[in-house]
Amino acid sequence: MIQNITISGFADEIDPSLDKQIEVIKKLGISHIEMRGVDGKGLVEYPLDEVKKIKEKLDANGIRLSAVGSPIGKIQITDPFEEHFELFKHTVEIAKIMETPYIRMFSFFMPEGEEPGKYKDEVFRRLGMFVDYAKQQDVVLLHENEKEIYGDVAVRCKEILDEFACDHFHAVFDFANFVQCKQDTKEAYEMLKPYISYIHIKDALWENAQVVPAGHGDGNVKEILADLV
Repeated sequence: MIQNITISGFADEIDPSLDKQIEVIKKLGISHIEMRGVDGKGLVEYPLDEVKKIKEKLDANGIRLSAVGSPIGKIQITDPFEEHFELFKHTVEIAKIMETPYIRMFSFFMPEGEEPGKYKDEVFRRLGMFVDYAKQQDVVLLHENEKEIYGDVAVRCKEILDEFACDHFHAVFDFANFVQCKQDTKEAYEMLKPYISYIHIKDALWENAQVVPAGHGDGNVKEILADLV
């Protein structure tokens, strides 16, 4: 029996306008979105009073958030961290207003051409600060396997999750991103399966990294989803 599965999506890929996003989402009969962009600006860029107004509009239309689609952890590992951590704390407050425990996040871009292992200690220091704060504030961080970050391939995702996985730190599994990193998705799935609580249903071609409709690429989407369900 299928239980506790919520279908969601990135509404800002419909249109920058929140009103247009809501119009189309309602036509599609979808009740949840992962909110990332609102009227041409990132949700996390809004002050909290304006976030409350956005929430009121969503409530009036029967739409809830599956997660805050944040850019947290999507800076260079060599960039200063203090200001970014303040943005993270602001994002946590947004998640509370939006009544979702989930915040999608990342594990920092690596300098081009350099060995990621060189930066492991700093990556883990920063992630540890995120996780400690998430525990204090009772939110759940969802780590996505984005291209060119520390956790872009399965072995480094597993390093992160072995260290930090808990009630407040889970994994996002993105098929297309793994394919684009030349990571076999079945191998990745077997390594990360115990940690996965959020899926991006995207697919891509191994030969040229082109994103294609789900099931038309090399992400093994059908087989992995069937097993996960």
